[in-house]
Amino acid sequence: MGWQTSRRVTSSPPKEASLSGRMKFGIAGVIVGLILLFVLPWWVGLVLIAAAIGIPLGGYLMLDPSQRRRIKRIRRRQIGS
Repeated sequence: MGWQTSRRVTSSPPKEASLSGRMKFGIAGVIVGLILLFVLPWWVGLVLIAAAIGIPLGGYLMLDPSQRRRIKRIRRRQIGS
């Protein structure tokens, strides 16, 4: 048998994934919406959930294509791509 070296394989602990502020607010909104869906009448909870999705979506759709490109560019820069 020839010369053998033993290599130790060490693994570093997994890095914690950090959530952005938007993601935290989104998760909190979903949780609050689900709680309100059970506390309030069902249609009030659905209206609140629809408003939480519809208002930002409507605002985004009202932007010009150049403004949408600018927002996408800024988001990519924040992500680091």
